[in-house]
Amino acid sequence: MTRRRFSSNAGGFLFKTGLFAALASLAFFLFNQGDSKKSNRPIDGKPPVEISDDRSEAPGPESQTESQVPEDIFPASSGELVRHTWYALGYAEDHEQAEWVAYELTREHLNEHWAERSNTFRPDQAVHTESATPRDYSSSGYDKGHLCPAADMAFDATAMDETFLMSNMSPQVPAFNKGIWRELEELTRDWARRFKHLYVVTGPVLTQHGLGKIGFNKVTVPAAYYKVLFAPDQQRGIAFILPNLMSEKLVMDFACPIDQVEERTGIDFFPKLPKALGEALEGSLDKNAWPISRTRYEQRVKVWNVRR
Repeated sequence: MTRRRFSSNAGGFLFKTGLFAALASLAFFLFNQGDSKKSNRPIDGKPPVEISDDRSEAPGPESQTESQVPEDIFPASSGELVRHTWYALGYAEDHEQAEWVAYELTREHLNEHWAERSNTFRPDQAVHTESATPRDYSSSGYDKGHLCPAADMAFDATAMDETFLMSNMSPQVPAFNKGIWRELEELTRDWARRFKHLYVVTGPVLTQHGLGKIGFNKVTVPAAYYKVLFAPDQQRGIAFILPNLMSEKLVMDFACPIDQVEERTGIDFFPKLPKALGEALEGSLDKNAWPISRTRYEQRVKVWNVRR
């Protein structure tokens, strides 16, 4: 009897000891949880910094680098402002293309080793209303014409690649894209080397009746394009309005003061310039300050236009 009573007491003691250990462990756990929550409370009224571990939507290459485009060169317009690494644009949703593209073109960048052309045409994910797609241009008879030329961004592989986003494309007549538009792009690079750097704003003229629409997204085919140039060191400016068709005229036949492009497009260019300077710059035109290449003109007429 004595041995049996001892065994029963020992069992009860072990049970109580185990129960106490379990309760102690639970209390310790709850204390740590409370302390952990306390450490996440605001300190001096400041909310805690939260670090998200959501990796389901990794940023694309064009959203990883801060834009290098000076905001002072942005035109004043109503389109959605979209910034990329080396150019910015105002997107016109009704026309599924940019109404302007702005960037800085420098001698230093043009003299660097050129990256390989990527030709990776794709929709622009940075456009909130969604951009046009390459399929919109399929079998349309129009080229995917660059507004910011790939060659202007060839100093950097990422910069070059971003020029193939569809927000930077506009439907161009092939003989225009490969002809006088190409010549003006090459002249612009010549002038950037000459003046050290240029501010460039270019785009379609969307205020006049176009040549129709293409694709599922109804992309407007512009009847004309413009290019506005400002050499800040020399305080010189010039603009061009070119019809979207093949031409055998000299590029300078389409030169005009900047304010003439403003009247045609409704866009206010370089609005942050001092008023007196802006008025003088935009109302003047000195073609002699912007020399052109007769050899390149002859090449365009005899070779580029023929290869259309």
